[in-house]
Amino acid sequence: MAGMLKRVVAHLGTGDARGRFPAAEMERIAAAIAEGETRHAGEICFAVEAALNVTDVLRGVQPRTRALDAFGRLRVWDTAANNGVLVYLLLADHRIEIVADRGLAGLVSDEQWRGVCLLMEERLRAAEFVDAVIDGIRAASDLLAAHFPQQPGGVDEDELPNRPVVL
Repeated sequence: MAGMLKRVVAHLGTGDARGRFPAAEMERIAAAIAEGETRHAGEICFAVEAALNVTDVLRGVQPRTRALDAFGRLRVWDTAANNGVLVYLLLADHRIEIVADRGLAGLVSDEQWRGVCLLMEERLRAAEFVDAVIDGIRAASDLLAAHFPQQPGGVDEDELPNRPVVL
């Protein structure tokens, strides 16, 4: 019960995500996504959510569940090669979730995705929110480039918007 109360307070006390991710910084993130996608034929989406509503917290909704929901709502799954990746950050729970589409199954391990999260966590602990996300996007791009490299002279359609999403 104490853990639930602590989580409710954390979600109620977390301000708007835009305070940590103002418009100019979101442009930096979009540029990092666009740059990464010049190296691979995958698609990366970044979504940040400050907090869940209290009803969801009391129902026990977990960050992974929210990330999977966002993956569907943002249509990250809707790429020709099924190689979309969502990097999801839930500020109130201090959690990063990466959801990769089925085209990456068997190519990138859970441990490799966890490595991307650990890289981001370091900078998040130092309150370097935008730099943490950019580092994560670059690391995810490295993994995508290893399995879905951009073809020389090829033109890859940008199937998902590069602009980060505040949920």
